[in-house]
Amino acid sequence: MIYQRVNRGKGAALRAGFAVASKDIVIVQDADFEYDPRDYSVMIEPILNNQADIVYGSRFMGHRPRRVLYCRHRIGNGLLTFLSNMFTNLNLTDMETGYKAFRRDLTRSIKIEEDRLGFEPEITAKISRGHQRIYEVGIGYFGRTYLEGKKTGWKDGLWAIWCVLKYNLRPQR
Repeated sequence: MIYQRVNRGKGAALRAGFAVASKDIVIVQDADFEYDPRDYSVMIEPILNNQADIVYGSRFMGHRPRRVLYCRHRIGNGLLTFLSNMFTNLNLTDMETGYKAFRRDLTRSIKIEEDRLGFEPEITAKISRGHQRIYEVGIGYFGRTYLEGKKTGWKDGLWAIWCVLKYNLRPQR
């Protein structure tokens, strides 16, 4: 377990975790229990079958149960995913998912710059420039209400738009 004395955000935590990961596959799963660990097998299957280098778990495809919540979140996610897809030429259904599986060597080859929630558009922009095989699989989703501890809001959405533009429009490093 890695402990950071100060909460520096999701991107910072993932950078620290990626640096010490020792297995061939690394799974990113938000810690708020909105995603079901029983979906690990469906997440890693395309990697194990040597079909994918990264797998996105989509809350909006497949047959798994999904809690129905806020319309504005779904619209916001759809707009962010659409904007990202326009720049990356991918056809993801859920760019903002907090459930991803990577080949470990991929996590070491991409420099994560975002400390907070900009990780999703940043990693999507960066992997789209390479020759990675990207898959998307349906997962279960058990979203929380604000009363149950949901914390993302419109400011996070604006930051995500900024990150989509920043990481897709600037020259490759």
